[in-house]
Amino acid sequence: MICVDSYGWIERITNGPKAARYNEIIDAAAAREIVTATIVIYEVYRRVKQAAGEETALEAVAALSETNIVAVEQTIALEAADYSIELGLHMSDAFVYATARHFDAELYTSDEDLRKLKHVTFI
Repeated sequence: MICVDSYGWIERITNGPKAARYNEIIDAAAAREIVTATIVIYEVYRRVKQAAGEETALEAVAALSETNIVAVEQTIALEAADYSIELGLHMSDAFVYATARHFDAELYTSDEDLRKLKHVTFI
């Protein structure tokens, strides 16, 4: 299992400078093997809509919807809160990290706040 945070999806969708690496990672996994925290949908939609418009943002959400979307539920919320306290993470980072850890998935990111954590591959 893998987890790609908002940075990775935004790079892929907007063809950013790290898109090629994220494309390799995402394309190498079956969609059902990619876990996506619900907050990633929010962040991707928001950023892509601002940069490229609503149609492109909705296409991005459609692509994300092919992955294993993980709804915010009590266990993950509590795990995210614990990670936030223990690791000093902001709420969105804590939810993404908690989702990845809950599914024992490697997290791929370009977020400096997550860079040095265990089970994180920094791109």
